Amino acid sequence: MKKILPYLFIILSVFVFFWQFFFKSLLPVPSDTIIGLYHPFRDLYAKDYPNGIPFKNFLITDPVRQQYPWRELVVSAEKKLELPLWNPYSFAGTPLLANFQSGSFYVFNILFFAMPFHVAWSLIIFLGPLMAGIFMLAYLNNLRLNKWGSLMGAISYTFCGFSIAWMEWGAITHVALWLPLILLSIDKMVAKTKDKKILGWSLIYLFSLTSAFFAGHLQTFFYLGVFSFAYLIARWFKYGKKVKVLALYIILNVLFLLLTSVQWIPTLQLISLSARNIDAVDFNSPGWFIPWQHLIQFIAPDFFGNPTTLNYWGVWNYGELVGYIGIMPLILALFAMLYRRDKKTLFFGTFFFLAIILSFPTFLAKIPYILRIPFLSTAQPTRLLFIVDFVLAVLSALGFDYLLKTKRVNIIYPLIFVLIILSGLWIFIPKEHLLIARSNLFLPTLLFIFSLILFLFLIFTQKKSNYTAIACIAIVIITVFDLLRFGWKFTPFTQKSYLFPVTKTITFLQKNLGESRVMTTDSRLFPPNFSAIYGLQSIDGYDPLYILRYGELMAASERGKADINPPFGFNRIITPHNYKSGIIDLLGVKYILSLSALDSPKLVKVFQEGQTITYENKNVLPRAFFARSIKLSKSKEESIGMLFDPSINLTQTGIVENGDEELNTVWSVGSAKIIQYSANKIIIDTRNKGAGFLILTDTFYPTWKASVDNKLVKIHIVDYNFRGVVVPSGTHRIEFYNSLF
Repeated sequence: MKKILPYLFIILSVFVFFWQFFFKSLLPVPSDTIIGLYHPFRDLYAKDYPNGIPFKNFLITDPVRQQYPWRELVVSAEKKLELPLWNPYSFAGTPLLANFQSGSFYVFNILFFAMPFHVAWSLIIFLGPLMAGIFMLAYLNNLRLNKWGSLMGAISYTFCGFSIAWMEWGAITHVALWLPLILLSIDKMVAKTKDKKILGWSLIYLFSLTSAFFAGHLQTFFYLGVFSFAYLIARWFKYGKKVKVLALYIILNVLFLLLTSVQWIPTLQLISLSARNIDAVDFNSPGWFIPWQHLIQFIAPDFFGNPTTLNYWGVWNYGELVGYIGIMPLILALFAMLYRRDKKTLFFGTFFFLAIILSFPTFLAKIPYILRIPFLSTAQPTRLLFIVDFVLAVLSALGFDYLLKTKRVNIIYPLIFVLIILSGLWIFIPKEHLLIARSNLFLPTLLFIFSLILFLFLIFTQKKSNYTAIACIAIVIITVFDLLRFGWKFTPFTQKSYLFPVTKTITFLQKNLGESRVMTTDSRLFPPNFSAIYGLQSIDGYDPLYILRYGELMAASERGKADINPPFGFNRIITPHNYKSGIIDLLGVKYILSLSALDSPKLVKVFQEGQTITYENKNVLPRAFFARSIKLSKSKEESIGMLFDPSINLTQTGIVENGDEELNTVWSVGSAKIIQYSANKIIIDTRNKGAGFLILTDTFYPTWKASVDNKLVKIHIVDYNFRGVVVPSGTHRIEFYNSLF
């Protein structure tokens, strides 16, 4: 029973953190930002809230702008027993599975098949800290640490700054939660090479590594992979450098590559075709690395304010920079690094300093960006706080364990160090931020005083085990209070009714849009990826892996000229606003949403809800149509030039890149009707007196295939970004279908 109690404590702590979900039916989803920040949702509540419904945390919008819509598309496809290959609702069509963050094959997706989506998603958010805590406790117990040390390390990892900041994304923390189980599996495999249980732990290793990969965040998984490999090497040396261990490790990782190829092959293909390396952020920008002054947040997480209280005055993004693990765990981690002399402490301490060096603006940290090393040069180093917080949590466990086994008086020195830092903060508060910083120093100072009292109590009662147990209980409880308060302040829990409500504007679009698309003229209006929730196809999108071709086309459209040179003026988020561009007509944009009156002969106002005005574009082209003539280009630069040539009528002429000369002829113009449009398959019936060239204004991508009456035909790149096929005379059925590779 005593062995189970720490696990029950972890479970209880996480349940307490999520009490609003279990007892008030509030969702751990930042849906208050939907109705508080964006139209037409603000219009829905404008009568009672003319300035918008108050929302808790403006930083947390990505979960509802990316992860939630993507996972809903994934689950919707999987429930139909289809692979979630394509997202037709953003960027005029874009890969879904390949974008990696969609988490298409993640193990906990099984929850979506047993309950409503919003409940399953909430449980996934709940499982993030819960499983992280349980796995961490199991790993630390395997290191044969004192039960109080193991519990302290598990609690601090469960609710650390990295976990709290990224909890509601439902992807990043789900990569991180598997790391303790991976390390535990490595320990078991290395130590039990002659044990019959080796097969079981090998399977657990393979399962946990695969699950971490499928969880949906490549950068975090990269850090996890590097760390776990280094750990394997360290343990391999410790346990006698057995060849069998390395052979087993290689076999398991080969199996991992085979099992996950269904994800990484499409992702690598998308990366190669994306704008990831073109529109990268300048690594000298403030906040790209963790600023040195933000080390303060390891002691006082809100010294620079907090986004939920709208008083943040630190550099860039609070969520990217906070690595808080609690006052007491930090003191214990410092104690371990100062006084514990064993290989475990050396390993984790080394990785702590390495992660700090590579996440702060040091020369070594800048090397990948100076040399433009692929992948590393586009990865924001602040995410290394994952490793920083993990090793600090382990070190806090090692420190607590060592404190209870050795002379406790040495804990005075880490206490003095933290006292000096806190005193310095009180003395050197910038005058312009005096009130904010001072108010946010009171609680850390009070917690430090409690820490001082409890650690002094441990020193003076070292030989009295009953008093030691009381002090340990108090230390753990205060740490839980500290971290829960810190987490609750940042994390929103919201009403179900706020989660993508249906407004009159959305109902109008759903009834009238058909296979056409929609766009907005204001970033405050129906933001990218929201359209996927409602089954509305849009030309905007928000994804770090958007297709380069589409980004170039939109950049030229926004500029109103044949200019595709970077920088594009956007990064990850494409929200075209130039409704006057002919590219908008070509993209099949039938409705344009605006918060102000638009003056254009091609637009007619057809609907209004509050401040949201809906215009119909009378110049919209059909999604599928026959071109009368073809112009050939030899490069994308020539293609974009022709696309903006006023002498070329895009309603009748298609521009084919690197096409055969035989395409340069007069084509018959017949009828084309889309009879089925789904994410992975489009069926078009055509009737034509002669041979025709059919243009489908969906984004070109190499995984798409086409057939005419079940005979495979070539898809040409048309009008810079779209698809075109040659269709013989007569009546035919054209099918565009997507494939995994």
